[in-house]
This record gives sequence, structure tokens and C-alpha cells, in this order.
Amino acid sequence: MTTPTERPFAVVTGASSGIGYELARQFADHGYDLLLAAEDADIEQAAVDLRRDGQNQVTAVRADLATYDGVEKLYAEIAAAGRPVDAVALNAGRGMGGDFTRETDLAQELNIIDVNVTSTVHLAKRVLPDMVARGEGRVLFTSSIASMMPGTYQAVYNASKSFVQSLAEALREELKDTGVTVTSLMPGPTDTNFFHRAEMDDTRVGSSKKDDPAQVAEQAYEALMKGEEKVVAGSVMTKVQAAASKVMPDSAKAKMHRKMAEPGSGD
Repeated sequence: MTTPTERPFAVVTGASSGIGYELARQFADHGYDLLLAAEDADIEQAAVDLRRDGQNQVTAVRADLATYDGVEKLYAEIAAAGRPVDAVALNAGRGMGGDFTRETDLAQELNIIDVNVTSTVHLAKRVLPDMVARGEGRVLFTSSIASMMPGTYQAVYNASKSFVQSLAEALREELKDTGVTVTSLMPGPTDTNFFHRAEMDDTRVGSSKKDDPAQVAEQAYEALMKGEEKVVAGSVMTKVQAAASKVMPDSAKAKMHRKMAEPGSGD
């Protein structure tokens, strides 16, 4: 257990790289102590990189959030810190591209649900009661503009993000009088290792120019601090795409997504 400080305390999942790392950097740059979680060993280096000349405390927790025990391990570390959580970024997520019926593996699809959906519900269920009891706190759910459209060739991923988006909006309404704010982050395609891990390097979206994760995280942090309902973060193009999705029929969005995510479309 570390000695509590007067600095605010933030928890960020999926923080070893990409948007999660950049969210953690935003918190560090704004004077937060951090507890960072990810399943890979890079989380240790992320913690080293985000320490600000000894002025902030940064703890790394290596845990597989696709498992019940992994989430419980993380929450035990949060409790062991002996201090209230001022902000939590429920950011851990993964995806997989390909034809649902003829290509993708069931275990991989279920793992997407375990990480994106089950662990998000699980950790929120653990952290939110403490915030409500205290009457303050900020929660960021990393959703996606993918939550707004059928995910042809990313069927389970987009569905999982639709779940997260709906959960965030429902909890925001439930908690509106508690002092706890809920914000959903909706990035578009972002320059991280997401598409490589999802085996989508040969797709149009996988090979195209993407948004800067630092820009996404900066916009997300600002929205979180303002207590905004949601933020479509990233480039102007991403914001235009999200705006267009609001008026396009689902059938059109499914066809558009096919052009972006169909295997071989980037060749």
C-alpha cells in the first residue's frame, strides 16, 4: 500500500499503449496519481514513463481483465491504495476482424465480449458504489463511433461498443443527482496497434490514415473534466463521419462498414 497524497487519484485500464496510455498521460500531466492496468508486460514501462520526477505516484497492475479473477485482482489493488478514486477510465478493449460465420474463431469473439463488455460492467459495479457513497467522481467509458453502426466484418466488436455506449448513457441518467459524472468517449479509427491485433492490416480501414491517440485523449480528458455526456474525439473527418451516422439508415451504414472492414479491401 502506498502512502496517500493530496493529489487526485485516477485509474486507467488498457493503459500500456494507444488511447489508454495517452489518457493516463493526460491525468499525469494534470497532477494525478495513477493506477494503471493492462494484461501485457508493457504496463510496467508505461508506469515508469508516466512518473513526473517523483512528484506523482504511479502503480502498474498486470491483470487479464478478460477473466473474473483479473478484474477482482485490479479492484483489490484499487482498494489497497487506501484512497478514493477521483476518476476512472474504463478503456480496456480489443477487436477482431473477419467474416463472423466463416473466418473468425469463437474463442476470440467471446474474448472480445469478456474484455469489452463483461470486464467493463464488472469494474464499474465495483468502483461506482464507492464514488456514489462519497458523492463525487468522474467515469469515462471508451466507446467508439463504431457503436453507431452495424459492424460488417467486425460484427462482435461493434456490438460490444453499442453495449458500452448504451450502458454509459443509462448510468449517466441514473447517477445525475449523485455528484458522479459519466462521459462516453467515441473515437474513430486511431493510430494504435488495435487493427494489427485485430488482424485487419489488409483492410481499407486498417491501412488508411488514422487519428492521433494523443489528440483523442486530450479531447476526452477535457470532456471528462467538464462532465460532458459524450465526446466524438479525433479529427474533423471522424466528427463528420459520426454526424453522418446519425441520419444514415442502418442498411447504408452496414454497406459502408463493409467497404472499410472487408478482408483484402486495403490491397
